[in-house]
Amino acid sequence: MKKAILLIIFVLFIGNAYGQGQVIALYEKDIPNSKKAPASFMELRDSSGLISNVTHPNLTGYFPEKNRATGVAVIICPGGGYSVLAVDGCVEVAREFNKIGVAAFVLKYRLPNDTIMVDKSIGPLQDAQKAIMTVRQRAAEWGIDPHKIGLMGISAGGHLASTAGTHFDKPVIKNKGQISLRPDFMMLIYPVIVFDLSIASGTRESLIGKTAPAATLNFFSNDKHVTGNTPPTFLVHAADDDVVPVKNSLLFFNALLNAKVPAEMHIFQAGGHGFGLENPKSKNKWFDWCRNWLDENGFLKAVAEIAR
Repeated sequence: MKKAILLIIFVLFIGNAYGQGQVIALYEKDIPNSKKAPASFMELRDSSGLISNVTHPNLTGYFPEKNRATGVAVIICPGGGYSVLAVDGCVEVAREFNKIGVAAFVLKYRLPNDTIMVDKSIGPLQDAQKAIMTVRQRAAEWGIDPHKIGLMGISAGGHLASTAGTHFDKPVIKNKGQISLRPDFMMLIYPVIVFDLSIASGTRESLIGKTAPAATLNFFSNDKHVTGNTPPTFLVHAADDDVVPVKNSLLFFNALLNAKVPAEMHIFQAGGHGFGLENPKSKNKWFDWCRNWLDENGFLKAVAEIAR
């Protein structure tokens, strides 16, 4: 009887442990492009779960059950206008990926701030590139195919993901091992793409300020840097988004088409901004479209009915 009880407790423990995040520091020692943070500059998490004042970036890994694992991984960049990180919604998305056999890593990246950075405009990109490098270097350890590592970005996180996906040949971190910094695919959810002064954008101002020169605006307008080597991309947006206009996704999709990059875009009629996994204005589930897109593009294994 005791053995049976212990077995039940063990099973419950494993069940509870499954899906818990594994925190992985991005940098072992020195963090590039950083200044010593004053004692008053401490990481905060408010009552809504929004994180600010990040000084030690990391990944939190969520892994599928081994019998479901496909070898695919996705790094998720949270939104928050480059002023906070909306991490909790990304954890929900990560767990959905686990259900279809995909390992997911939520990136807690540094937010641009002159107090802790020499050049705040490249801080988030450094962390995104380092995240790709880390997952690729440790792919064997985590049962990941190093050629099936993608980036997902949500809102301002979509700007970061698309920056990493279009500027991977311009490293802003040390890369002695010449590890590829190119994501194998991108998934951009109501992303900021365009840094156009005619469009009000707190995301743009947080990253490069209000008076950035034209060259900087151009560098971070990622639709202008799409080439034939840009990763295949999946986009979702709502036509009535009044925070990040749908124009952002439309311009990026058009650039992908012109460069003959495989791409798929879904525009909800309504839904506004920040609807997360469930758009309350639609019965359609964008994550289902996303899963099918991964499958159709050969990223998921051809295994019948992976946790549908």
